[in-house]
Amino acid sequence: MKIVTWNINGIRTFRGGIKKALDSLDADIICVQETKVTRDLLDERTAIVDGYNSYFSFSRGRSGYSGVATYCKDSATPCAAGEGLTGLLTHHEGAVGCYGDQSEFCSEELQLLDNEGRTVITQHRVMCQDKEQTVTVINVYCPRADPEKPERKQFKLQFYKLLQSRAEAILKDGSHVIVLGDVNTSHRQIDHCDPSDIEDFVENPGRKWLNGFLHGGRQTEETNEEEPDEEPEVTSSDPVHGGTFVDTFRHFHPTRTSAFTCWSTMTGARQTNYGTRIDYIFADCQLAKEQFVAVDIMPEVEGSDHCPVWAKLSCSLLPSSKAPPFCTCYLPEFAGKQQKLSRFFVKVDQKSSQSEHREGLPGSQEEEELRENLKPSGAGNASGKKRFLTSDSVVPKGKKAKTCPKPQGSLLSFFKPKLPTAAPSTEAPEKKTLGTDKVTSSQNSQKACTTNKDTSSVASSETVPELLDDASPKLCTSMKSDKPIHLKPLIPAPDVGQSGAKKGASLGFWKSVLHGPPPPPSCKVHREPCVLRTVKKEGPNMGKQFFVCARPQGHATNPDARCSFFAWVEKGK
Repeated sequence: MKIVTWNINGIRTFRGGIKKALDSLDADIICVQETKVTRDLLDERTAIVDGYNSYFSFSRGRSGYSGVATYCKDSATPCAAGEGLTGLLTHHEGAVGCYGDQSEFCSEELQLLDNEGRTVITQHRVMCQDKEQTVTVINVYCPRADPEKPERKQFKLQFYKLLQSRAEAILKDGSHVIVLGDVNTSHRQIDHCDPSDIEDFVENPGRKWLNGFLHGGRQTEETNEEEPDEEPEVTSSDPVHGGTFVDTFRHFHPTRTSAFTCWSTMTGARQTNYGTRIDYIFADCQLAKEQFVAVDIMPEVEGSDHCPVWAKLSCSLLPSSKAPPFCTCYLPEFAGKQQKLSRFFVKVDQKSSQSEHREGLPGSQEEEELRENLKPSGAGNASGKKRFLTSDSVVPKGKKAKTCPKPQGSLLSFFKPKLPTAAPSTEAPEKKTLGTDKVTSSQNSQKACTTNKDTSSVASSETVPELLDDASPKLCTSMKSDKPIHLKPLIPAPDVGQSGAKKGASLGFWKSVLHGPPPPPSCKVHREPCVLRTVKKEGPNMGKQFFVCARPQGHATNPDARCSFFAWVEKGK
């Protein structure tokens, strides 16, 4: 029996061919975390893979977030399966059960802890030393404690407690238990690239929980890796070492250093192996001692900021004849039921009932996530209503108001004076006062041009006369004048030399205003050009730019890693 766990950092990791990727891992049970896919975005190619049966858990309050999935070969089909740790998401037969003591959690906490799609549990029948037993695999993606959100630290610790309660309850019920996945805490200093850089490393609440959860959590790291048989005997009754589960990787490699499973992609830390080990395969003490043969990491496998971890057991799997009801193949969209034409018409009528059902599901852990989940439908209806009213009220009025007796011939026609604006009462005085004919005509013409300029936001005070003169000098004369008004002549086009000078001056001006990024300085150690970065973290420095060494992040003692050069970009540069 072989089992693999891998935080794939998005289901897109498998888009090159999910079956090919699963086959390359060569395992009976493959548990992936951080799928970042919700139920509505899960396609058939990802959910239904030839030779495998799959089990998905989705985030209910936030799209593109969290999510775990377990793929089992058909030869490893589980006898039971379920979602979540609380039992609130299990509404079918064939669930694993055994939910443990939940008395210290309120109902709202339980809902929130299962709301983010962080757990899938499958139970398998195995043959161990000619005896049929069950092994329950708990695939988890534990929360990350965001330092900017103190409430998430408490959420993470509550998730740990609930996970331990569920695992111990299943173990007490008689099944062996394997807990695996991204636990989001490096246990000991040997599991971290630079533990001295972290204040109160051993006082971290997550590490304290691991000390209590794991057998031998406080043991020293002086055991010889080449002689794993000489490790202290693994027994769950040892009061000194507390927990009932074993970190199987450290069981086989107690002193191996630089065995990391997660690296920062932002700093290129994988190139220098500057990472942490936060992906584990835990097993109950008896199973780890009697059945586990080998455990190791696969840092050579790329595609994510994590790498897979695998384990081999000596027991053999006994597949169930039928997948449990939680299997993805039973979802209506993958069971062939959606092919009925009536379903496409019923969907519209079911929107209200679906929204009521979703409101009954556990709410999002964070308020903004809840708003993100609920806003689209409300906002969409509101905006749709607004557009509907606009189309009914404004458009008909526009049709009535739009009266155009003649089609406009050209762009210049927009700058013509409005001929009907000349009042009949002003025509007679113009005819009688011949001595002032030229002046009056000129004034009226200027008024006409001025009026047209005021009503048109397109033309400026300088361009309008030029356009009019270019079009027809007679357009801007008085209607009843005997002599036309001669506007200023066209300004001759500048020659090539003047145009080049103007372009040069304009180019210099825009360069002074829209300057590009400053030239990068060289770092002090490697004498290599630095890279420009921008602060994206909220705070007083958000948006500011700075230069750092272009090499990947690594330990201070690594000469090939990034040096400590840092320089802010000065304002105005």
